[in-house]
Amino acid sequence: MPTPDTEGILAAALRDWRPPILESARRVDPWQSAAFAALLDAPAPADELPPLWHWFTLIEHPAQAEIGEDGHPADGPFLPPIPGRRRMFAGGRFEQWAPIPHGCELSARSAVAEVNLKTGRTGEMAFVTVRHELAADGEPVAREEQDIVYRSEPAGTPPRTMPRPDGDEPEPAGAWRRSLVTDPVLLARFSGLTYNGHRIHYDRPYVTGVEGYPDLVVHGPLLALLALELPRVHDARVRSISYRLVRPAFVPATVVAAGSRDGDELEVTVAAQGATPSLTASIHLV
Repeated sequence: MPTPDTEGILAAALRDWRPPILESARRVDPWQSAAFAALLDAPAPADELPPLWHWFTLIEHPAQAEIGEDGHPADGPFLPPIPGRRRMFAGGRFEQWAPIPHGCELSARSAVAEVNLKTGRTGEMAFVTVRHELAADGEPVAREEQDIVYRSEPAGTPPRTMPRPDGDEPEPAGAWRRSLVTDPVLLARFSGLTYNGHRIHYDRPYVTGVEGYPDLVVHGPLLALLALELPRVHDARVRSISYRLVRPAFVPATVVAAGSRDGDELEVTVAAQGATPSLTASIHLV
């Protein structure tokens, strides 16, 4: 365990952090399902939420005065008190054992399950895992964990730069395939549907000049949902998914999700055409 004299910036910032347990609830409106399906140019689900589509129901809505410079809330129960905080969605896990029907009251009991500090080639990072226990009309139906990685980049820190991929990588392989053309309009619609104000998805001067990316970043959750379109369009029911975001995808690009079913298992790769994979997922089918 590092001492106060030897610990890094993130360890010092997180030493006394004690995030609370939160409970929330909202009725599942089929409008949100129809709206996301329209974004995908796909049929809307009839009776229940597909896996991870609860993201369009359990949405936080902070006041405008609470929004920070990057478009996220400046403070919040699950946001670590890191100076110059930079945030990136790293992946997650989801397991479901009962349906989440349209019209039910969906509730969540949420807490920080784990905090890990790591040091890589980009410096010190904090990996925060938030766990959500979901219930429909009071009956447990699913469990979700999200992994968020944070860095500290106080004002004046030179932006990290990431070049655009060269564009000569082969497309993901698999008998099941789904593609999605991404552009600023698609990203703006998804940000609105999820109430996500992160400026990396719509503010090109900010994302290139402050966060060092070559263009607008495609939402990590959108890539995970695209992977889950493969079993949905093939009428295969999902028991669980584990996914990891490998590198960002940028507009303009056609993003391809591909995989092949092997019994009850489906391994999916999601990548922008010509780029290295952005997301890998292991899906267990019923």
